[in-house]
Amino acid sequence: MSLYTLARNNETDELLARARESESPAVRGRAAKVVGQVADPDDEAVVETLVALATEDDDEGVRAAAIDGLDEIGPDALERLLAAETDIEPDAAEWVAVGAFTEALSASMPELRMAAANALGGIGDAEAVGPLVETLSDDDPRVRERTCHALGRIGDPRPVSRLRAQLADDHGGVKTAAADALGTIATDAALAALVDLLDDDNPSIRRLAASALGNADSAEPVPRLAAALGDEHDTVRRAAVFSIIELLANAPTDQSHAVREAVVSELREADDSTVVGPLVEILAEADQSRQRRNAVWFLGRVTSDHPPDEAVDALVGALSDDDRMTAQFAATSITGLEGHNVESALIELVRDDDAPVDSRARATYALGDVGGDRAREVLDRLTDGDPDKQVRKRAFAALSKLGGVR
Repeated sequence: MSLYTLARNNETDELLARARESESPAVRGRAAKVVGQVADPDDEAVVETLVALATEDDDEGVRAAAIDGLDEIGPDALERLLAAETDIEPDAAEWVAVGAFTEALSASMPELRMAAANALGGIGDAEAVGPLVETLSDDDPRVRERTCHALGRIGDPRPVSRLRAQLADDHGGVKTAAADALGTIATDAALAALVDLLDDDNPSIRRLAASALGNADSAEPVPRLAAALGDEHDTVRRAAVFSIIELLANAPTDQSHAVREAVVSELREADDSTVVGPLVEILAEADQSRQRRNAVWFLGRVTSDHPPDEAVDALVGALSDDDRMTAQFAATSITGLEGHNVESALIELVRDDDAPVDSRARATYALGDVGGDRAREVLDRLTDGDPDKQVRKRAFAALSKLGGVR
């Protein structure tokens, strides 16, 4: 049975057995981290096993994974590890714990320094920032990596310049952790450091940078993100689409219109699978109306001449959006599309007597722009037979665009 299946079924005993007994360090390490993700924080057997692995296993990767497993359980579990190896009291008050963990940053055992950094990040006290910054020069890259993560979790902007310097670290894990921390802190200075990472050799770092740049407070990164739509890795391209929409949703109106127009050409160059999926997801899940408005605006302008069903269904569904402007944007976007599936989706909505009247009316009017003979037949019947005056009125208007009633 795989570790994934064991974790899904919450088989902590078997996970502990793999962590203790497997001959493979990779399996022991993965099991140690996974069991920390699924275990009950009060499960003494799990905590004791991970503490033992963190201090006694022959493989440094397993020791590191055990510390991460303890971190998944929570600061109390890390305190148990530090208490086992130092004079730190496991039930000390928070301010006492911060002081003790800070002292442990200089412990001789690198695993204890890693655990101390993790614990300080979990507590989130800004008093720990100074000592953590000093730990960025630790000889062990595992300690530096966890220190970067801790500074990101605390979120204080003071260490941005030192985190930027860590982007030049030869150890890939440290560089990734520093980039992640900068993206979480998300000040102008922090995000500016991530722009150049869109060209990094590591696709994981490019994806991280593309995702974090959506937190910028202006549309300035949009051109670089638009260029990332040509990235060879799908995860990077999708992250860039999400961030572009986020930035345009938050940009001042006088900036966003010009930037939207400029970036459309870049989005059109990307294939539908890159652009449509993220836009549909934003439309379905975004809780800000500005994000949904931008998503429907782009869907009507950057998909192919014969848009995929996913895009059509999303736009037709948006005709019923609670935000009136989003619904109007969707109607406008639909009129720029063509294809049998567009006409079919609109006809289905028009015929749905349970659908909101406003959305049926918008769909009726849109049929005048995208419909053919099938649409004409439906519209003819609506002009006489629909019970709603608004729908009948829109049907007459739509028929006039198709050449009038025959």
